[in-house]
Amino acid sequence: MNAGTQRVAQVLRERGHTGDIVELPQSAHTAAQAAAALGCSADQIAKSLVFRTASGEAVLVIASGSGRVDETRLAEVVGEPVALADAEFVRERTGFAIGGVAPVGHLEPLPVWIDEALLRHETLWAAAGHPRTVFRLTPDELLSLTAGRVIAVR
Repeated sequence: MNAGTQRVAQVLRERGHTGDIVELPQSAHTAAQAAAALGCSADQIAKSLVFRTASGEAVLVIASGSGRVDETRLAEVVGEPVALADAEFVRERTGFAIGGVAPVGHLEPLPVWIDEALLRHETLWAAAGHPRTVFRLTPDELLSLTAGRVIAVR
């Protein structure tokens, strides 16, 4: 288990999550790849996307794997322009590589916004610190683990 996945596992344990981290047979950098490997819908993939605000802050959006984030709408919620962060910024702020960004276990606290579309599913899957690791959770667990605020991101 790599350092990022170990960090996620520790945070999950500390916050009372009892599910296991699953290692996929191949890398799942995209929601479609993860869904195919797990045998679920891309809608059930809780993809963690890091955005950079105009003032240089990091914002985490946990979106449904099948959807795109409307940056204009997100900017309205955040209160300033945003853009999808580059790989270096993501690693610097979260400690994870793109494709393996988990909803928890970041190097620094981030404001978290959760796509309301995720709340429609009984089961979700999220990255666990590496593009080959995931964990299963419910929408309620996602809200509890992240203290995220629910918004319409599309």
